Amino acid sequence: MSVRRLAEDNVQPAAFAFNRENAAWAQMTIQKYPKGREQSAVIPLLMRAQEQDGWVTKAAIESIADMLGMAYIRVLEVATFYTQFQLKPVGTRAHVQVCGTTPCMLRGAEDLIRVCKSKIAHDPFTLNESGTLSWEEVECQGACVNAPMVMIFKDTYEDLTPEQLEQIIDRFDAGKGADVAPGPQIDRIFSAPEGGPTTLATPDAPVKKAPAAAKKAGDAPAVSVPPSNAARVKTDAIETNAAVKTPVTAKSAAAANAKVEGDTADKSKPAKAAEISGKPSLEDKNRPAGMSRPGSVDDLKLISGVGPKIEGTLHELGIFTFAQVASWKKVEREWVDSYLNFKGRIERDDWVKQAKALAKGGEAEYIKVFGKKPR
Repeated sequence: MSVRRLAEDNVQPAAFAFNRENAAWAQMTIQKYPKGREQSAVIPLLMRAQEQDGWVTKAAIESIADMLGMAYIRVLEVATFYTQFQLKPVGTRAHVQVCGTTPCMLRGAEDLIRVCKSKIAHDPFTLNESGTLSWEEVECQGACVNAPMVMIFKDTYEDLTPEQLEQIIDRFDAGKGADVAPGPQIDRIFSAPEGGPTTLATPDAPVKKAPAAAKKAGDAPAVSVPPSNAARVKTDAIETNAAVKTPVTAKSAAAANAKVEGDTADKSKPAKAAEISGKPSLEDKNRPAGMSRPGSVDDLKLISGVGPKIEGTLHELGIFTFAQVASWKKVEREWVDSYLNFKGRIERDDWVKQAKALAKGGEAEYIKVFGKKPR
């Protein structure tokens, strides 16, 4: 690891203080730790200072040390050890961290670095002329499946081409970074395979038949047998051939299937489409009421557990405001959870409580209730 030092004195501010909102958050964070262990809050406090000022200043290190009763050198050790802390000014609108670990390098990270050199500055940690952009190469950011990727502040942008990164940088430089959806920049859901699922895509996938080249004149037609019955049919075939020298036909294979399934399958009742898909019907009485898109739409992504794609799905269901989510009853939450295939995540993340806080007083009320900023 290279030596990390604080920025030169001529760029260091004379003092540091958390703003009113962050000061309240800092006190709540310190109180989470047992008496005598308050110094454990040093990393979250340094991160909040960086989020407020854009980088970790010498004054911020000393101020946090005083808040936690720590020697200045101890906080300095933490700030210089972890590369997540920026020790000199970075771009005010975007600091682009390009992953340069092996998976990303194999998928084109060097091309992304060339984009940063041409559009921002030739050297890392160097501001562009307007001071709005900077970049650096970092180690693994944990999105290897979606390589290559970059991180800008807290969001990752994955499956990138050089052209896409150029567009993203331009959007941030124009002050429109919030319009860029984080995550994969191709038709991929999170880390799922490109183009959609490739396994277990349907509940009753057909079994491949034997190649046509393997057939001989006079052979019985090939029979497609589910894997669970294959061994039994094979045994029946051996016994039948040994006794009467007749091949297994489609009719005998079907009989074997029926024999194996026995009483476990009721073929008089065809499976319903809803049972196969697992999704509840849009006509279900427990579906929460939707509305036409209003003129002012809440940012549902502030609710922990809601990303851009989930927000889009909620919009399709007519859900546009925090107040709607806050009003969901238990059966309505269960319907949405089942529709999103969340397996109880709505209850675990307590969407209703989050939405109530956001509907009541926005980010300030959320911090008051949960002790942290919404995502």
